[in-house]
This record gives sequence, structure tokens and C-alpha cells, in this order.
Amino acid sequence: MAEVIITKDNFQSEVMQSNVPVLIDFWATWCGPCKMIAPVVEEIAQEYDGRVKVGKVDVDEESELAMSFGIQSIPTLLVVKDGKTVETLVGYRPKAALSEMLDKHL
Repeated sequence: MAEVIITKDNFQSEVMQSNVPVLIDFWATWCGPCKMIAPVVEEIAQEYDGRVKVGKVDVDEESELAMSFGIQSIPTLLVVKDGKTVETLVGYRPKAALSEMLDKHL
């Protein structure tokens, strides 16, 4: 499954009402580490298709959403399960670290 663009308008349906854990990538177009982790997040979206939903939040376009999660540095990756944030990673991480984080919540 492709990554889903998360906005304040679809947040409730895509994240809070999801029947699978959601990995949310808070990023920005000008962020170097965000560009580095983007292909890793895309691979995760394909490999975990059906088991995890992967969403992207552009912090410049969705500043309210970023503020509601207290995002201060990007990239920040959150796992939301059953409507609650269960894990947070800040900064670039290798694919193995993301897989390990997700596997704990499946």
C-alpha cells in the first residue's frame, strides 16, 4: 500500500479509526534527514502492507497536527495503535530500527 497523506481533515478516519497500527512520518520538504528516511519509510509501507498503515504529515502544511503531537524536531516517526501513541522515534533511523519498532506493536 502506498503511503497516505495525513491531514487534519482525514486524521480521524485514517489514524484514530484505523484497525491496524499507523506509522506517521512527520516531515518537511526542506529537511535533509527527512529526505534520507523517505525511501526507508516507503519500503516499510510496501513490506508491511495490510499489517501497518503508513502516513505522512508535512509539518509546514499541517502545523496544527504537528503541534498537537508536540513535534519539535523532524523527522519524527510515531506509531499510533488503538488511537494512542505507543512509540516515538526522532531523527533518521535505519530500516532495521523501524522494523523492530513496528514488530513490537503487531
